[in-house]
Amino acid sequence: MDYLKTERDGDGVVLLTLNRPDKLNVLNIALMDEMDELFRSFESDSGVKGVILTGAGEKAFAAGADISELAALDRESGKARAQSGQALCYRIESFPRPVIAAINGYALGGGTELALSCHLRVASREAEIGVPEITLGVIPGFGGTQRLKRLAGPATALELILTGDRIKAEEALRAGLVNRVSEPGQTVQEAKKLMKRILKNAPLAVTAGLRAVLDNTEDGYAHEAELFGSLCGTEDFQEGTRAFLEKRPATFRGR
Repeated sequence: MDYLKTERDGDGVVLLTLNRPDKLNVLNIALMDEMDELFRSFESDSGVKGVILTGAGEKAFAAGADISELAALDRESGKARAQSGQALCYRIESFPRPVIAAINGYALGGGTELALSCHLRVASREAEIGVPEITLGVIPGFGGTQRLKRLAGPATALELILTGDRIKAEEALRAGLVNRVSEPGQTVQEAKKLMKRILKNAPLAVTAGLRAVLDNTEDGYAHEAELFGSLCGTEDFQEGTRAFLEKRPATFRGR
């Protein structure tokens, strides 16, 4: 990988780092292709229990897309670029195990859209989040209009998209765009703590929870009931309920 670094710990958590610190980790086509390839490989690797996504250096998570590539787009190639970015973000959002963005600095444009596709977000107190595409004469194209609306509501989404303004981490927390704010330099560690809390639970239930919450269909209640019922037939459910009644910690095995 030319633009990404990976590091897997003993618990199966992969730290995936955007590695273009000299370019503020901007998202060029090659980097996005590498990320798509990695997440495809993670899907079939049962040893990957979760992914933490961050940016190299102290300044940026990802400061947007590569403007030199964007400037060359026309109507057709622009649509194709948006569809490619949407496909990558959807692959991350639909990943069956937890993905946490550790936003260590600027998350702008495509960087914000990438972070929003992760299941949870931890931001440094010094981080700034925004979608300034309007200042270039376009709009977010990697799914940002939809995820911003879903997470922060239409009013906040419209203000951010139509003004191109940036907001600080604390305001992003109040808006529902991030889950936690950390001290500078502690963002990845805070994300690891959050991941550890998640991974102590039953793996099948974690995956089902992700799928139920991210169900965008009109039949979400039926999907929830189906997932609930399927979990009731698992060994982990039997272990969890038995452990509760016996007043001991549960030992989940993912089956």
